[in-house]
Amino acid sequence: MPKPLPWATVWVTGASTGIGRSIALQLAEAGVRVAASARTAGKLAALGPGIHGFPLDVSDSVAVASGVAQIEMELGPIDLAILGAGTYSPVDATTLDPAVFSHAMTTNYMGTVNCLAALLPRMMARGSGHVSWIASVAGYVGLPKAAAYGPTKAALINLGESLAPELRRAGIKVSVINPGFVDTPLTKQNDFPMPFLMTADDAARRTISGLSAGRFEIAYPRRFAAILKLARLLPYPLFFKLIDKAVLK
Repeated sequence: MPKPLPWATVWVTGASTGIGRSIALQLAEAGVRVAASARTAGKLAALGPGIHGFPLDVSDSVAVASGVAQIEMELGPIDLAILGAGTYSPVDATTLDPAVFSHAMTTNYMGTVNCLAALLPRMMARGSGHVSWIASVAGYVGLPKAAAYGPTKAALINLGESLAPELRRAGIKVSVINPGFVDTPLTKQNDFPMPFLMTADDAARRTISGLSAGRFEIAYPRRFAAILKLARLLPYPLFFKLIDKAVLK
């Protein structure tokens, strides 16, 4: 991990489990003031010293605005936001449930938008800041079982591409984090082999390193990200043949 890290105060959402939890712990260990948010106060309290819990539901825009104000009042200006709150449910194409799709979009996409709406005016007033969010390599291409999840991640990638040029002029950096398969409570739902599976700690280290370097896209594992980026360039007959052999075999 790069030292010293370039942030005094970092806000991490989705900090109670998975990649968000590992990021919060590693930042705190490096001496950064960490504001950690998730819906469950007890899990935030269990993160330990150096991490300040601010429970909230990112789908509640009023709660998010109040939470950001409280964080900055107690800990000072947020230098970096890592928006990692999210949900995932595998989808069977034969039994589509609109509620699953709605929940994914409300949490993964609108949750991020709610956080940005509360935070960006403050960063713009200061003329500095760094915002980032966890999308996924599943946002590159449509994949089986990810019909509810993948579109939210594609939207988050597009969101970053849309906002980055304008925010850069305002002195604000934007980073989109695109992990592959990471061993978390969410991916444990999968009943298929997950190539290039990583630990949450390894994902957190790569995320922090990429953010410290100021990269727009932080994608890992690189080989898996490259494979999916190439796959999206294939003509559809070849793409679907690849999916049939590699995923639906």
